[in-house]
Amino acid sequence: MFKRFFINGPKDLLNRLVAWRIASISERNFLYLLSFIVGIFSGLAALLLKNLIHFVAKELTTLIYVDGFSYLYLLYPFIGILLTVLFVKYIIRDNIGHGVSKILFAISRKGSKIKPHNNYSSMIASSLTIGFGGSVGAEAPIVLTGASIGSNLARIFKLRYKYITLMVACGSAGAIAGIFNAPMAGIVFTLEVLMIDLTMAFLIPLLISSVTATVLSYFFMGDAVLLRFTAVAPFDIHYIWIYILVGIFTGLLGFYFTRTSMFLESRFSGIKNWFWRALIGAFILGILIYIFPPLWGEGYDSISDVFNNQGAELLNNSLFEQWKDNPYAILIVIGGILLFKVAATAATTGAGGNGGIFAPTLFTGAIAGYFLVKLLNTVFELGVPENNFALAGMAGMMAAVMHAPLTGIFLTAEITGGYGMFIPLLITSTVAYVTIMRFEPHSIYTKRLAQTGELITHHKDKAVLRSMDLKNLIENDFEILSPDASLRDLVKAVSKSDRNLFPIVDKDGYLKGMLKLSKVKNLIFEPDLYDKVMVKDLMFMPEFYISSSDSMETVAKKFETSNRYNLAVIDDGKYLGFISRAVVFSNYRKTLEYFSHE
Repeated sequence: MFKRFFINGPKDLLNRLVAWRIASISERNFLYLLSFIVGIFSGLAALLLKNLIHFVAKELTTLIYVDGFSYLYLLYPFIGILLTVLFVKYIIRDNIGHGVSKILFAISRKGSKIKPHNNYSSMIASSLTIGFGGSVGAEAPIVLTGASIGSNLARIFKLRYKYITLMVACGSAGAIAGIFNAPMAGIVFTLEVLMIDLTMAFLIPLLISSVTATVLSYFFMGDAVLLRFTAVAPFDIHYIWIYILVGIFTGLLGFYFTRTSMFLESRFSGIKNWFWRALIGAFILGILIYIFPPLWGEGYDSISDVFNNQGAELLNNSLFEQWKDNPYAILIVIGGILLFKVAATAATTGAGGNGGIFAPTLFTGAIAGYFLVKLLNTVFELGVPENNFALAGMAGMMAAVMHAPLTGIFLTAEITGGYGMFIPLLITSTVAYVTIMRFEPHSIYTKRLAQTGELITHHKDKAVLRSMDLKNLIENDFEILSPDASLRDLVKAVSKSDRNLFPIVDKDGYLKGMLKLSKVKNLIFEPDLYDKVMVKDLMFMPEFYISSSDSMETVAKKFETSNRYNLAVIDDGKYLGFISRAVVFSNYRKTLEYFSHE
């Protein structure tokens, strides 16, 4: 019996499973079941990644945390980056960097299909990078892992594009929820960053995945999550102006972070030799960590110090430790950390390390809020609770860098175990978002795709148009005439054609002109002219035409600006056919239905 069940191998078993699913379970119920499974796997992946990073870092703890600063700060980042580069280059053999951007690209251009190796490759690579001190976060790699799990499970069960996209979203939401024990943040991140439609058909599976991953994380880890902070001072309306200042400050800092990160990474990409790129990046990172030890790794320990009003601890094991009692020295060092965190992050990823900007954004935001209020307290002796503004800074920085104000609000609220800070978080996030939008219309995740015209997840019309294949819409059932044809030949062509357009094409296939029936119909009833009037005397070259390599967005714009119902398709002067407004619109409607979610 066992042999008969597997007689045709795994593929036959899978086909039987798919057939059973179609016959026995409604589509909606199956989506609920699959979102639950995706939540389990993405939650387990989050747990595994946290433990992998801890395992790698734990082996270094006794060597790194010594009295005074250690020259090993210069060595370990290079080891981690080198191991990561070798793993990616010779084992994975694919680009796995910029996880969230890769998800957006997959949704935009790859039918939400993510390669199976992403189920594990980002976890291994990021644990090597971060465990050895890379100044990046684990969130983007785990989001890519969760998205890949969702994508590949959906493809195994042969779901349609919109449901593959749904499972990608479920995996992403489950990953964020699992790593932070923050289910609402997971859902909001998916809706806000990945721009998944907020419909009931999508919301329930997202809830299922997020809650499942969160429960799993609580079951295995309890409160031992990346960030947990409960000592929140009550919101004081008299300090609302400071929350506005924090919003403006983090908005401007987010602009600096985004532009500097893009600039430095472009510089690293110009270094063609991978070993020199890794060596230079690791050296820069090592020097920065040597000068500012809080730049080591994800930085969550430093965030905890700031939350607990122990900002002076950021000077521990550094060149500046003897100045811990000088508030102005503390401010100078923290200011340096703020300026150079983005350089450390860009050096890590530019050198070939694997990780995301989620944790660096949280780190920079917490330090920024603490720095600004400590500056005000030091200069003006306000006596304001600095930890509250560190929380607000995190939300503001996420709103600025990731263009995700709601994610910043809900994540910060959930890691504090309540919503006592909801109003100030809302104020700071809104101000930061409005500030950055004045200078930068794209988030750090979407800017790379926007520059190459690949960002369509945030624009459904573009998504639909990009998925349409222009070559499949070309019509070539038009009667073709030679430039030497006479009016008599035209009349014969009219009798055989259902079209009112007639292309004039030479023997080499080049379009010489075209005729509209409406322009010559009076001549058709003049038999005396049949052999006297030549087609070349009547034809005209089209004012508007397209190439088969043009995007559908270009075609749509041409129809709109030309007010034509048919456009000739010409490649290097050669005639291919026509494309009509009616066919494009009909195909658009069908594709829109395919993309839409009930």
